[in-house]
Amino acid sequence: MSSLLHITNGDNFTARLQKLNLKGDVITWREMLCEGKTLTNVGSESFWKTRFDFLHKNYKVSKSWFIEKTLKEYRSLCNHKQQDQIVLWFEYDVFCQINMLAVISWLSANRKYAEISLVCSRNVDGSPKMHRLNEVSEEQLRTLYENRTVLTQDDIEYADYVWQLYCSDNPMRLENLSDFNNFQFDYLGDAIKSHLKRFPSIANGLNDMENNILKQSLEKKPMDRNGLMDAILKNQGNLGFGDTQYDRAIKRLKPLFTSFDPVRLTRKGKTILEGKTSYYSYMRNNDVYLGGSLKYNFLYNTDSDRILKL
Repeated sequence: MSSLLHITNGDNFTARLQKLNLKGDVITWREMLCEGKTLTNVGSESFWKTRFDFLHKNYKVSKSWFIEKTLKEYRSLCNHKQQDQIVLWFEYDVFCQINMLAVISWLSANRKYAEISLVCSRNVDGSPKMHRLNEVSEEQLRTLYENRTVLTQDDIEYADYVWQLYCSDNPMRLENLSDFNNFQFDYLGDAIKSHLKRFPSIANGLNDMENNILKQSLEKKPMDRNGLMDAILKNQGNLGFGDTQYDRAIKRLKPLFTSFDPVRLTRKGKTILEGKTSYYSYMRNNDVYLGGSLKYNFLYNTDSDRILKL
């Protein structure tokens, strides 16, 4: 008799999945590894200490919350040793794809005997729109589950390899990946491309996400901060970030706004958005990591779509 374990991308979907009454236990992966420093040895003491330090400093996460919400669930994963079928439920966006890589890396080291399969939302009913797992019907979820992708050993090793590169101190190693099509990760290539655009652009020192915040402010002319947040979340591409992440980003850009009620940019904010001047020297922080790389040690060339090392 085979036994099942489901690992999900977050609490909201876990609640939804439990209502489907599929066989197996459900574990929630409560992390946001797309932000802050990461180490290759997922689950190690040094890994969790690095993650807590980042979350505590930048999101005021308390030790008790971290233990109760993240470590307790991770320990539950460690204790599920009998399941020989593990199903991963992760979205197509940067947020989820990075978490997915880390989970597969951990499984490759700790659950070598298990069959690992992947369920991801996608275009449904012929719609060009990408649908999230929480946006599709129960019937469609069951269909996605029944048609899940069983990962080969090559797939698993490749995901682990990409995770190692994500945690390295040089994003140019990720940039040189070109063989995504040889593996069963439909959205990983696009997620990595979007990740690389999170390094500051050579044009104005802001990354793609930060430029989009200014762009939405100028084009949508939101009446207040909530309106700005709504515009950003609806027009963020495939980052998959939440309002807490964007709230932190807006605070970094606060000097470029004259007002948030209504939302208006300063003259300097407009010239930066136009690429006429750079904000790099104001944004530079030697303690900001994307994976294993220092964010401000690299620039992204938007003309050539290449990373430059400073």
